[in-house]
Amino acid sequence: MTIRNFEPKFMKVGVLTAALQELTPRDVRDDDPDRAVEDWLAFGREIGADVLQLSAALHPAESDVPAAAMLDPVANTLDLRAPFDARRRDRLEAAMKATRVGLSDLAYFDNLLHEDSAVRRKKLDFMRRVLDAAVLLGVPAVCGFVGRDQTKSMDQNLEVFEQVFVPLLQEVKARGLRYRVEQCPMPGWTTNDNFHNNIGYAPGAWIALHRICERHGVGEQLRVHYDPSHSVLMGQDTRSVFQFLKDSGYAFLIDGFHVKGQVVDARGVSEWGYGGQTMNRGDWASGKPSSEPADQLKAWKKQTVLCEHELPGTARHDPLAYLQNRSVDWLDHQLAARQLLPMDFTSAPLIVEHEYGPARTQDRERLRPILAGSLAFTRKIDEAAACMFALQSEVLPAQGIAVQGRGREPFRS
Repeated sequence: MTIRNFEPKFMKVGVLTAALQELTPRDVRDDDPDRAVEDWLAFGREIGADVLQLSAALHPAESDVPAAAMLDPVANTLDLRAPFDARRRDRLEAAMKATRVGLSDLAYFDNLLHEDSAVRRKKLDFMRRVLDAAVLLGVPAVCGFVGRDQTKSMDQNLEVFEQVFVPLLQEVKARGLRYRVEQCPMPGWTTNDNFHNNIGYAPGAWIALHRICERHGVGEQLRVHYDPSHSVLMGQDTRSVFQFLKDSGYAFLIDGFHVKGQVVDARGVSEWGYGGQTMNRGDWASGKPSSEPADQLKAWKKQTVLCEHELPGTARHDPLAYLQNRSVDWLDHQLAARQLLPMDFTSAPLIVEHEYGPARTQDRERLRPILAGSLAFTRKIDEAAACMFALQSEVLPAQGIAVQGRGREPFRS
């Protein structure tokens, strides 16, 4: 008989800095670009974060998409209008040392396959700045979307990916980094009727993209920053997604997690189905797409009529919703990851992404206990899953003791 020690492995818990865009007032941070990062590191310590996923974006004065047209506005916490250099790095490293809060990776979420060549070039150039900053800050990866060329079919977009994105991944490789794709389909990104506007949206697409990357020697650079809210949006469940990847030999693709849920409204599904609202949204006017950002925001009814983002811990415990894949069962999410994915759970990031509208206040004092509670919930759920996994998959089997019950199963209807 072998006795194996009880050694649960816990993940690093963090938060995406877009959770509080105006932590540092705009007039302060525009004049002192690194002040926003210092303030977020201090705030991260206050709310109990191990790490931050540091959000970068085109400055509002430079972006082609108005904030008023975004369901979840991005944040340029890391201001890269001026290139990031060693002086700026030293300042932020001092702040990280003082707060004992680290960085998991840098994040820039944009359409890198944009059909307008000038717009696409601007976005790719900015991503290169993000890559350079990641190297200086010593983080292992950047996180972002792939995007879509709206003038082409999905099959044609695979060709665009090979022409446009593979050269970017070659630059990622040259810098010793990885690119983690978040899989949101971005249904409201445009006023057209496409639901899938980010081609890296599901396991079948990840595998197709990775095979292209392998042909060009950059397979090691493409990974996935998995977000279960998007799986719920598309009618998938986490355990089955992970099982499919394992069965297909691609479980290695998942390299980190966004902890954000989705709560599906059964009435919305009854009215429109999982494709969302397809007509009379209000994003068109006089027979063409509206030029008003507030109208363009209504394109997101492709998503919002049937579901609402969840900040972990804020949605009621709903076993029936878990079984119907209409809300995220966080405990099973973390268990499934340990049972099915070959990850180093002591270093992989577990990043809370706050996009629950009613709680998305920009008031620091109001938001502090909300984020602190969500991070604490996330940490305890991960610790519970780690303990269950260590006990049931390591300690008991070593002594030949059976685990009780059946548990949740993938692909079960």
